Amino acid sequence: MNIDAILWDYDGTLVNSVPKNIDITKQILSIVAPRLTGIKLPKYLKSEKDYHIANHQSKNWQDLYINYYGMTENEMLKAGTMWTEHQLNNSTPVKLFSEIKETINLIGLPQGICSQNSSKNIIQVLNKYEISHKFNSIIGYDDIPSNMQKPSSFSGIKCLNQIFNNLNKKTIIYIGDHEGDVEFARNIENEILNKVEVISIVVKYSGANTDSWLFKPDFELDSPNELFKIIDNYS
Repeated sequence: MNIDAILWDYDGTLVNSVPKNIDITKQILSIVAPRLTGIKLPKYLKSEKDYHIANHQSKNWQDLYINYYGMTENEMLKAGTMWTEHQLNNSTPVKLFSEIKETINLIGLPQGICSQNSSKNIIQVLNKYEISHKFNSIIGYDDIPSNMQKPSSFSGIKCLNQIFNNLNKKTIIYIGDHEGDVEFARNIENEILNKVEVISIVVKYSGANTDSWLFKPDFELDSPNELFKIIDNYS
């Protein structure tokens, strides 16, 4: 059994976007929920460490905004419509994690990205690092309905359908940094039952700790280049 494609999460997996995401969230809060700024700024936006805690505990961006930042549902929905514009206009640097560019370039399989970031923003960053040509499909939060965000399988299936004409008997790797990414991988497999096998991998280099997770990955990586050992095991 060979691996047919590699799908990636984006934030916390390919790039360290925490400083930029914190800055953008503060800007959006000042517009849609000014009551949550200044001395009332949510604790999870006060440091990268606290941001990581909230990010790894939340189910998705809607959960993060409501249950960790304290937004109302209406504020969350309005914030979601503003994210792409602020991402594209914000100049805070976003850096690839160490070894990511080398790993991406060495992979000789179709690759895709399923993310809760904006696809336009993702493409902009990939172009900057000259690796956008390595991805056959990029699906962001703004490419799917708001009620179909990860861990729903919707974006994963859309991504795979853009890569393959036929999904039958495909073995896919999905790589993320969040318990929701593991659940996402399981949901893809369950949605296309008996057709696609999805191997779930969690990267630990951005702070993920799977000890308390209900959904457990098949593998954990301390560095991106360890991925090749897993690929070789399936060849």
